[in-house]
Amino acid sequence: MLKFVKQNLEQIDGVAIYPIISLLIFFIFFTALFWWVFTAKKKHIKEVSNIPLDDSLIANDQEL
Repeated sequence: MLKFVKQNLEQIDGVAIYPIISLLIFFIFFTALFWWVFTAKKKHIKEVSNIPLDDSLIANDQEL
C-alpha cells in the first residue's frame, strides 16, 4: 500500500511543500493555543469551568 502511494506522490510536482505547510499550520495553531491559555483571564476560565455545574442553565433549557 505504501509503495502505491509513494509512487503516485513522486509524480506530482511540488509535493514536498505539503508536509512543510502541514507542520507550519500545526506549529502555529498550538503556539497560539499555548499563548491564549497563559494569557487568558482567570475570571473567564473560572466562569467557563463552572458552566456544567450551573443549575440555572439547565432550568432555562427545560422551559424552551
